[in-house]
Amino acid sequence: MEIKILEEKARRLVFEIDAGHGFCNALKSELNQVKGITVATYSVDHPLTSKPKFVVETDTVVAPKAAVKKAIDSLKKQADSFRKEIKKIK
Repeated sequence: MEIKILEEKARRLVFEIDAGHGFCNALKSELNQVKGITVATYSVDHPLTSKPKFVVETDTVVAPKAAVKKAIDSLKKQADSFRKEIKKIK
């Protein structure tokens, strides 16, 4: 998965990600759970020619990159847990 940073400031991060709506919605949801996030959303200019563009803004509690890393780490843990539960079913 490729991430391209378009704008980076102390409290704002804008990046494109090569992912579908499923992952983007999950990431947005996790970002909104991180303490210090004031805005976490994404948009797609055109569904056939554009990649999703995220906007993450924070207060002074957490840096935007740190918030994204924390959200991605949480998603990884959830995926691992889900994988383990699926293996139990087989």
